[in-house]
Amino acid sequence: MGERPVHAVLGTPGPLVLEKVREALLGGGPAVLPLDPSLPGPALRATLAALRPTHLVTAGGVEALPGGVPADGAVAAIIATSGSTGTPKGVELPAAALVASATASLERIGARPGERWLCCLPPSHVSGLQVLVRALLGGTEPVVHERFSPGAVAAAGADHVSLVPTQLRRVLDAGVPLAGLRTVLLGGAAPPPGLLEAARDAGVRVVTTYGMSETCGGCVYDGVPLNGVRVAAGPGGRIRLGGPVLFAGYRLRPDLTAAAMDGGWYVTSDLGTVEGGRLRVLGRADDVINTGGRKVVAGTVAGVLGGHPGVREAVVLGRPHPEWGQEVVAVVVPADPAAPPALAELRAHVKTRLPGYAAPRAVRLVDRLPLLPNGKHDLVAIREEISRFVGTGDLS
Repeated sequence: MGERPVHAVLGTPGPLVLEKVREALLGGGPAVLPLDPSLPGPALRATLAALRPTHLVTAGGVEALPGGVPADGAVAAIIATSGSTGTPKGVELPAAALVASATASLERIGARPGERWLCCLPPSHVSGLQVLVRALLGGTEPVVHERFSPGAVAAAGADHVSLVPTQLRRVLDAGVPLAGLRTVLLGGAAPPPGLLEAARDAGVRVVTTYGMSETCGGCVYDGVPLNGVRVAAGPGGRIRLGGPVLFAGYRLRPDLTAAAMDGGWYVTSDLGTVEGGRLRVLGRADDVINTGGRKVVAGTVAGVLGGHPGVREAVVLGRPHPEWGQEVVAVVVPADPAAPPALAELRAHVKTRLPGYAAPRAVRLVDRLPLLPNGKHDLVAIREEISRFVGTGDLS
């Protein structure tokens, strides 16, 4: 199929990015590498050096870059991942895979031609990019918000939107009416206990999604794979995904591509089970905390903590411990800052659902959990937060 230039687009998620996505997907234009315009200079330079686009596109024009490498002709978009924790990887997404994903998504939720999508997630992340693709396939112009605002969601007049749990929680807390939305696709992280019920009580239809950049975004809706998608639990409980939505590989890194693929399966970093054709995600494999020789899935503990009436949000991490190897630490946003839950209370709550060794040995109380641009929890910043405190017990 030949080769395509790669245009790194540094701009807000407005007409410039949308037009480049349209050209790449439907018009055979250059492959698009959307970048966050707020990237600090060093991070931007590291991304360009690692992914080697042929051109840089800004509001001021198009600049050819030295040493740029074209992409395979089938590749329409490249998503940069893991830039905050190391050398960025470029996930190459074929036009056929993006179309297959968006088509299956539209079919599953029953979206009709002409219905509008709201994009309030950055297109530099696959969740935002796919909102643009769904809108293009649906024959409409998306409503694009450069920044997320609970009030603006309701005022957008859109039929469908993709949100992450923190965004949905903030919309509900603000009392914003969402009954006019036909669908809220909710992904990026597992919804905390009570969130889905609160949304349904508010008259919102929520569809939970599971997926990642390598699968063109969400490919499992409410636990059921989209049409054509295959799901399995492999050795060690690792979730495997297959089908027409898979990425073509990591840009300029065949070694990483080979390590991530097993035949026609993409081997994820998540743990899960598949029963009766329905996927249940347990947590990330690298979120497993080894404490005293016993393994604790951090996401499972966070889910239990989220069910405590005194907890608004919770993240659980492993912290080095000289005797046990790691200890379980929780970072908690209280439901009522004036009456936060105590460590003993939270430990007792966890022990009603999980073994005692899974209960947190320390708790850090915060007003708000830091987020990445895509709305997910910034685990690097959270780890730095707890690393400044020593000992056991309440870290507040």
